[in-house]
Amino acid sequence: MKKGIILGICFLVGNMVFSQKMMTRTGEIKFEASMPAFEEIAGKNNSVSCILDEATGDFVALALIKAFKFKSPLMEEHFNENYMESSKFPKATFKGKIANFDAKKISSKKTEFDLEGDLTIHGITQKIKTKLTLVLNAGKITATSLILVKPQDYNIEIPSLVKGKIAENAKVSINFILAAN
Repeated sequence: MKKGIILGICFLVGNMVFSQKMMTRTGEIKFEASMPAFEEIAGKNNSVSCILDEATGDFVALALIKAFKFKSPLMEEHFNENYMESSKFPKATFKGKIANFDAKKISSKKTEFDLEGDLTIHGITQKIKTKLTLVLNAGKITATSLILVKPQDYNIEIPSLVKGKIAENAKVSINFILAAN
């Protein structure tokens, strides 16, 4: 009888611990580095993984570089082979924390938090700070943010021939719909 009660308590406590993590494997990252009067430079990745630990505010995301899609197959090829070297650096990651995070503050209205952490792209890790907006809807949390990324900060070389056609800062937007695991 005692073993049954102990197992039941362990099961409930384990469920509470694991239910504090919200996640997705179908998050979206878009980036745009276009310059006016030139060809659009934009890619989209719809298979990004992300986990939010509601107990600690830890926020991690992983994107496979080859999963970015472009309007032009040639642009996608250049992105993977010449700029991102995706066979050498196959993923981009973010590992961070939401400052002063309190899951009780999340509601159906947009709530903005400070997000700080390490963004790793092209094998280079940089500390970043940005704003993260969270909205609760039907038991799921929508997380959105905009990050400005300078390719030079991540040793991504832009040839001088096309330097004027690519924005100095790429706008990277995230949109994750996180559900209980």
